[in-house]
Amino acid sequence: GINELAHEYGFVVTVNRMGGALTLFFHPGPVENYAHAQEADGEKFGRFFRLMLEHGVYLAPSKYEAWFLTLAHTEEDVVATLEAVERAFFRMKKGE
Repeated sequence: GINELAHEYGFVVTVNRMGGALTLFFHPGPVENYAHAQEADGEKFGRFFRLMLEHGVYLAPSKYEAWFLTLAHTEEDVVATLEAVERAFFRMKKGE
């Protein structure tokens, strides 16, 4: 869902995943090592992070850290997170 929303709002991102862990990079990818991760847009990630907080989703504050999806997360949690992602991308696109 994150990739689809990024595409819809015109953001170039790479989402790396392994099992229940994922990381969103504002970077065309691939992101395969630390040097690639350093190239990701940290300012854009910082704006995204702050907007996600405003919408009640608490992410790790660094572009280098992962999100974790666990068995404790419900379908409603996933939907709420994707809704927050969409609102964040919308506001970023508007230049807020």
